[in-house]
Amino acid sequence: MNSFSSAWAELAEVVAETPPEPVIQELGYQSWTTDNLCVESFHEETRYFTSRWDALCPYVDVNPDMLRAARKPFIVYALPPEGPYGVPINDKYGLVDVATPGFWDDPRRERKFRELDKQFRDFTVTEMVIPGREVTAQYIFEIGEVHFAAYDIHDREIEGFVDYVRNLDVVVIKVTAPNGDVVLHDVSMVLPQRNQVYGSFCQWNPAYRNRSPGIYACLLAARWTAKNNYRYYNLGPVGDYGYKSLFVTDFEPIYGLALTDANHPLALDETSPLHTDFKRSEWNQIYRNPLARSTT
Repeated sequence: MNSFSSAWAELAEVVAETPPEPVIQELGYQSWTTDNLCVESFHEETRYFTSRWDALCPYVDVNPDMLRAARKPFIVYALPPEGPYGVPINDKYGLVDVATPGFWDDPRRERKFRELDKQFRDFTVTEMVIPGREVTAQYIFEIGEVHFAAYDIHDREIEGFVDYVRNLDVVVIKVTAPNGDVVLHDVSMVLPQRNQVYGSFCQWNPAYRNRSPGIYACLLAARWTAKNNYRYYNLGPVGDYGYKSLFVTDFEPIYGLALTDANHPLALDETSPLHTDFKRSEWNQIYRNPLARSTT
């Protein structure tokens, strides 16, 4: 029979060996722990880290605790433009001001929109608004699996999207062909405080490429935005997506920050994101205006 003292010592040993539950941090729409904050990214074969909200979410908040906890090199894109962190990178958000009559009356757009409506005349468009708390990673994966594979979007980034939208509404637009084929799923989040709808991703069926389903998805999302009395539809970063130019009425700077050792292989590779998206002098610059920060 074990003595009380030996049993207590054994229990204490087990407790000591059990790692504590990660502490959940809350910031803006985001929650994170040290275990789920970072996502592995690669430039060629060089590993670096981004946040779990990187691929599918806009306006990512950071704070000193998060930046200290992050694995390095750590790159954050899409910091809030009104915030104190980060520097402008070499890309912009494309905004569609759906509230201005000039957007819908522009002859070039009007002609293209008529063509798209004709192309999809016999197709079925379904719009759903889902409370973010009801959205699951499994559902998002099911409607975006091909897109995520094509763009190397990590499971953790899907989980990051689900985390971000917990207290927001998610808009899912589905287009179905007369034969039952799913032509596209377009997924956006509603950001009431910014009076905008943000386009997170669109997966479309390549069998319908000649009908321009990606452009049609943008049109449907812009119409939903106008119909529901929001001012802007945010197309996301537009630098690599020329087709979005048809819609853009305004540009918004995208801010980012990069934390790295100057001798890390990523820093030494001039084709890496550290060089293509940032100036060398901006590496490890946390605050947008360091001088102003140091005098407050």
